[in-house]
Amino acid sequence: MKKHSTVEEYISNHQYWSSELTELRKIIKRTELVESVKWGMPVYTLNNKNVLGIAGFKNHFGIWFFQGVFLADPQSILVNAQAGKTRGMRQMKFTSRDQINSPVIKEYVLEAIENQKQGKALKSKSKPLVIPSRLEDALAKDTTLMKAFDQFTQSRKREFADYINEAALPKTKLSRLQKIIPMILRGEGMNDKYKRKGG
Repeated sequence: MKKHSTVEEYISNHQYWSSELTELRKIIKRTELVESVKWGMPVYTLNNKNVLGIAGFKNHFGIWFFQGVFLADPQSILVNAQAGKTRGMRQMKFTSRDQINSPVIKEYVLEAIENQKQGKALKSKSKPLVIPSRLEDALAKDTTLMKAFDQFTQSRKREFADYINEAALPKTKLSRLQKIIPMILRGEGMNDKYKRKGG
């Protein structure tokens, strides 16, 4: 499939659904979403987060919602693009122009925007936990610290690891390590105090 650099190029050059994609684009452009091209296709974002995209294929065209699993779907029109593989993404598929119901589509798009603002998102499958060498050394030397660290969930362990890994300077890494050791021993996660404050 040819990669396109602009949305106009993608739509105007589409072999099958040029006018239909133009119609979908008009609906979406009336919202606050920012238009871009990713993977050679039109994608619409909010605060640099992918919200939805439009695309045309040989036998159908449609909108895909990156976090469509959170949409209420009162019309029961969303489908899972690849059942068993796709977790969050849902598609609204059409096979003719007369299936485009602007008010219904706009309702789904606005809900997707609202969900994005609320931070509704399926967390991506966990990447491997990379323990920085300074933390690894500290854990190896102190069995109490090791036991306390092991009580945390994978995501909280990752917060500690990332906190150290994100520091550029060795002295910053060391001061961050010294800061988190008492927290680990208290069983307190990196962001617990902010969660308690609701911040």
